[in-house]
Amino acid sequence: MSELLKAFTDEQLKEKVPSFNVGDGVKVYCRIVEGTRVRTQVFEGTVIAKRNGGISETFTVRRVSYGVGTEKTFPLHSPNVQSVEVVRRGKVRRAKLFYLRDRVGKAAKVKEKI
Repeated sequence: MSELLKAFTDEQLKEKVPSFNVGDGVKVYCRIVEGTRVRTQVFEGTVIAKRNGGISETFTVRRVSYGVGTEKTFPLHSPNVQSVEVVRRGKVRRAKLFYLRDRVGKAAKVKEKI
């Protein structure tokens, strides 16, 4: 049974997976379906977490817009996530950046890797 499940999940995996890490500034191009219309929406922010591996791999992106912090968790291999574009590389020393939730303004910035 597990061989069938493995074969199915391997078939669903994306061949070209974007290379990005925690702390990077990314643009996520997400497919949105509204009734009969389909459009692409861009969500730009900092990657604060990556988890799991294989078919269930997800990443969380955080941004602050109009003074309100917003986080979205995207499944990496979902067909609704069209592409992930790295805007800037971040210099971080830990795997999860949940401490950014408590920071405001310049303190919430991640240094850029040069």
